[in-house]
Amino acid sequence: MIKKCLFPAAGYGTRFLPATKVIPKEMLPIVDKPLIQYGVEEAMEAGLNEMAIVTGRGKRALEDHFDINYELESQLRGTSKETLLAGISKIIEKCSFSYTRQTQMKGLGHAVLTGETLIGHEYPFAVILADDLCVCDSQGVLAQMVAVQEKYGCTVVAVEEVPQHDIHKYGVIAGEEIEPGVYRVSTMVEKPAAEVAPSNLAVIGRYIITPDIFDILRDVKPGAGGEIQLTDALMEQAKQGNVIAYKFRGRRFDCGSVGGFVAATNYFYHMGNR
Repeated sequence: MIKKCLFPAAGYGTRFLPATKVIPKEMLPIVDKPLIQYGVEEAMEAGLNEMAIVTGRGKRALEDHFDINYELESQLRGTSKETLLAGISKIIEKCSFSYTRQTQMKGLGHAVLTGETLIGHEYPFAVILADDLCVCDSQGVLAQMVAVQEKYGCTVVAVEEVPQHDIHKYGVIAGEEIEPGVYRVSTMVEKPAAEVAPSNLAVIGRYIITPDIFDILRDVKPGAGGEIQLTDALMEQAKQGNVIAYKFRGRRFDCGSVGGFVAATNYFYHMGNR
């Protein structure tokens, strides 16, 4: 019954200034497609067609991208370039989009809580951070996670092993491996120092979360960086045994960093020109 996918997209994208001064970081293109479109396509592949986007000031381009552009389509109709809009046209036809604004940047947990009005409390929902661009030869990461959620019936977070020198950048989990690559989470720590991290399994930008998270987030106190951390709220669920970590199949590009963005661009360029 997972139908909705939440995209927190209100951040400033300061690592890409000055490009992101007026362009949302989620609209930066990997070759010929903006980052957020890759995320929407991954959600669609997983069977989700209701997209909820948390935006902020200067993010109007996100709404315009997932809307019909009558003038452009009229100009291209009947030409060899008409097929260039086929992908986005299919998304607009098959998905619904709703938007709300995060007026203050108070962390990922606050962004998810801001999306409550779009998500509701009826069913679990997915969260995709467009900065994390994931590719897989077969089934997409979110589709893999939907299968895990259907089996265990609780919150699922995607994890991957990261080098020790990068541990401090992530939320990190520890827990019992209940089947290969699947862990019942007992501990979650946001951005720990490498020497005290509970493991090298880091949470990346894919989640399926049960809606009780909203009530938990309302009571979460500011954590790392003085922000409302989603990790802290998920830890409250984990205390009840209600969080599964899934070591996904595929590859992740950290497109929130310049190096990861360039690596993703090179990967998709060469994939399209083989």
